[in-house]
Amino acid sequence: MKIFALALAAVISSPTMALAGEPALDGVKDIVLHTRDGKDIVVGTVTFTPKGNESAFAIVFDDKKFTQYFLSMREFKCVEGEEILCHVPYPYASPHRVTPTDLSWLEHALLFIYKRPADYGARMANGLIYTLKVTDKGLEGAPQSIDLDEIAVPPDNLTVPYYGAGQRYDIEKGARWIESLTIEEHH
Repeated sequence: MKIFALALAAVISSPTMALAGEPALDGVKDIVLHTRDGKDIVVGTVTFTPKGNESAFAIVFDDKKFTQYFLSMREFKCVEGEEILCHVPYPYASPHRVTPTDLSWLEHALLFIYKRPADYGARMANGLIYTLKVTDKGLEGAPQSIDLDEIAVPPDNLTVPYYGAGQRYDIEKGARWIESLTIEEHH
C-alpha cells in the first residue's frame, strides 16, 4: 500500500501530468473572433506549454487578418467590419501563465477597443476584455466592457492582472459586432 501511495504521489506531482487532463491549455490553438452575423475570423494562434500546475502561453497574430490603423497617435492592428476592433497590447509585464481556473493573464493579452468606421480616432474608454472559461471545445470568451484609460498609469500591484470583476461591465448580447472569442483546436 505504501508503494502504491508513493507511485500515486509521483504521478500527481509530475509537472508534465499536472495539466494532462486539460487539453484546452496544451498545444497550439486558434484564436477565433465570432461576429453577430455568424462569421468566424481566425486572427492568430496561442501556443500553450504545460509547466507544473499551469501553462505558459505565447500569442502570434496573423498580420494578414489585420489592417494597420494610426489612431490617437498610436498604431493599432485592427479587424474591419461593422465595427473596427483593434488589439491593445497590455502595457505592463505579464507572466504569460494560466491555469484552468485562472485565465486572467490570457484575457489581458487579448484586450481590444472598438469604434465605428466613421469615428475619428480611438476612444480607450471603448475597451473590451473577453472573459474566458474552459469548455469541452477549448476556451470561450464573452465580451465585457472596460475602460482602457484606467491603465494609462501603472497599477499599484503589477503582479496581479488589473481588470478584475470591479472593472468589467456586462454587455448586452449582440451589442458588439464581435460577440464572442474562442480559442480552439488549430486547423
